[in-house]
Amino acid sequence: MPFFTRRILRSLAPLLALGLFFGAAAFAQTGSTEDRVRELERQVEQLRAEIAAMKSAGETGDADRMAELERRLEVLAGEIEKLTIGEAATADQSTFGLGPAASKIYRTDRGVSIGGYGELRYQDFDSSRSSEFDLLRAILYFGYKWNDRWVFNSEVEYEHAGEEVALEFAYLDYLWRPEANVRAGLVLIPMGFINELHEPTVFLGANRPELERQILPSTWRENGFGLFGDVGSFTYRTYLVNGFDARGFTAGGLRGGRQNGGVAKADDFAWVGRLDYTGVPGLLVGGSAYIGNAGQDLETAAGESIDVGTTIYEGHLEWRWRGLEFRALGVQAELDDVADLNRALGLTGNRSVGESLRGYYVQLGYDLLAGREGDRALIPYARLEEYNTQDEVPAGYLANPANDVETLTVGLAFKPIEQLILKADYQNVDNEAGTGVDTINVLLGWVF
Repeated sequence: MPFFTRRILRSLAPLLALGLFFGAAAFAQTGSTEDRVRELERQVEQLRAEIAAMKSAGETGDADRMAELERRLEVLAGEIEKLTIGEAATADQSTFGLGPAASKIYRTDRGVSIGGYGELRYQDFDSSRSSEFDLLRAILYFGYKWNDRWVFNSEVEYEHAGEEVALEFAYLDYLWRPEANVRAGLVLIPMGFINELHEPTVFLGANRPELERQILPSTWRENGFGLFGDVGSFTYRTYLVNGFDARGFTAGGLRGGRQNGGVAKADDFAWVGRLDYTGVPGLLVGGSAYIGNAGQDLETAAGESIDVGTTIYEGHLEWRWRGLEFRALGVQAELDDVADLNRALGLTGNRSVGESLRGYYVQLGYDLLAGREGDRALIPYARLEEYNTQDEVPAGYLANPANDVETLTVGLAFKPIEQLILKADYQNVDNEAGTGVDTINVLLGWVF
């Protein structure tokens, strides 16, 4: 299937229909939301006038009264912002690109911080597989803040009720100034949305996008060091890390090449960098790049080094306005020396590692409860995803049509409070081999 073409109009039809539904709901609600915003703005002006009158009358000695007025002013301003741009107003809970729970240490004055999240998932497959009920993840964040400069942060993951245990990240930060800070340790690779923002309450869908598992292989972490910070309306992160180990690459993607920080081979290193523009409330637009070798001392039968140069580029956009949230992401990866790699790994026929891997997804959701009091949310959503992990293969090899995948996800998410979420969706998975498996997914998630 050619990228961005075949079957896309047919697949986009349900997404566009859902978008029209969301738009109609947004239009119906606009009047009440705007009325509420105008009322809050009127109250803000009254508070500002009262504060100004107290100051001009020399009543600033009434510190308690002044503090209460300023507190109320801040609360009203926050509510106006949330009504105007929706959940983007809570972005201050996310620090340096991490999720709200992972950012908890940065909101601590000093000492120990403990947070975490969990996911309990039920999956009903079509007749080809048995249904599954899985305590998918139970996560604990442990952090320590010595002072305003030195911070330690870590994530310990228990998967499948403790069947697998892993350290997702563990790093030290030196917080020098907003524009430039230093990080060293086991770091999350800052690409895409999910790799850093993988807590269940901050993305739609019971399952993470498959594109961000196979080409951007979340959760992807490596040992390294680098800089991060905010410069005006831009945020950035840039690291030098150990490279992939190409021995783990397969026809299905790059996921097996992650080294995850444990006795990682370091004959080859890589650079990764990310830049985002956040100057417009509710808008995030940016991109990232990864460049390095993955051979890690791999050799041909003749003893020649196989570098397996690996380059990944991705661009992303997120827009939140009132109850609307839209995401789009596109990614392309290019690998060198793939024919030599195939021979070294004994891969033949359609089992070749892809020379080119590419994909994209677009996602739309709308909070039907936006603009109402409280932090409840009810969000219908849809995501269209296409990717091919063998978009190109070396001469003499074949591409497996099963790796050319299109997935349409349609679902509903409910948040009774901001820290809890219940997501249910239907996924129609199609591929060129006709072996896609459709699923119904239900996930209960929490953060703390």
